[in-house]
Amino acid sequence: MTANTAPKILVVDDDPSIRTLVHRFLTQKYQVDSAADGETALALFEEFKPMLVVLDWNLPDTTGYHLCQEMQRRTNVFVVMLSSRTDEADKIKVLSAGADDYICKPFGLQELAMRIEVVLRRMRCVTPSRMVFDRFAIDSARREATLNDQIIKLTALEFNILYFLASHPGKSWSRQQLIEKIWGWNCSNTEEEKVVSVHIGQIRKKMIEVDATGSQFIKTIRGFGYRFEPPSPAAMAISSAHRH
Repeated sequence: MTANTAPKILVVDDDPSIRTLVHRFLTQKYQVDSAADGETALALFEEFKPMLVVLDWNLPDTTGYHLCQEMQRRTNVFVVMLSSRTDEADKIKVLSAGADDYICKPFGLQELAMRIEVVLRRMRCVTPSRMVFDRFAIDSARREATLNDQIIKLTALEFNILYFLASHPGKSWSRQQLIEKIWGWNCSNTEEEKVVSVHIGQIRKKMIEVDATGSQFIKTIRGFGYRFEPPSPAAMAISSAHRH
């Protein structure tokens, strides 16, 4: 991997010592830029076009929560959130905002590197393909989902959830299984499971905004989890046009 092909990472933290340390460490493997506040971060975000953002929860002009949502409205960027807060409720709020991972301060650089690798691996491990289910199509190479040929504006995490479910049509998954498969964690409490329900609700809402029948593709299995239900098995077609 050359310097020009390495993934781009934006580091956003108002603490100069942490920002500089993380920047220098990640530069060993990635293309890195950094910012100390939300306004600078958004300007760099548009120019630098990172694949992943390491984002502090507390910033002088905004919060990581709002910045995460704003960035993911613009692209399917991955977000790893940093915070000194350890409350379970704060962690759930961060993950519900769309963050792909959450690291409590203080943290080790090797731990950060490992967490980043895990998040980026989620994109690489998917075989590029385009799946079509009647009026709904999802393309992992373009990271794009459409309904009636209209793009569904999903965050990176929402896309991963929808793509995973669509890759196993008709199969039911518990909330705990989805956390293990998509986030890569061993889920141990109901609070973490609620994060799945929040994201499924957002996906359905965005599909409905495109087409009123959009919610029909994801079925709720009461007391268990969710299932992707295509209109009819015969309607499914998998194109290998984007396979490499």
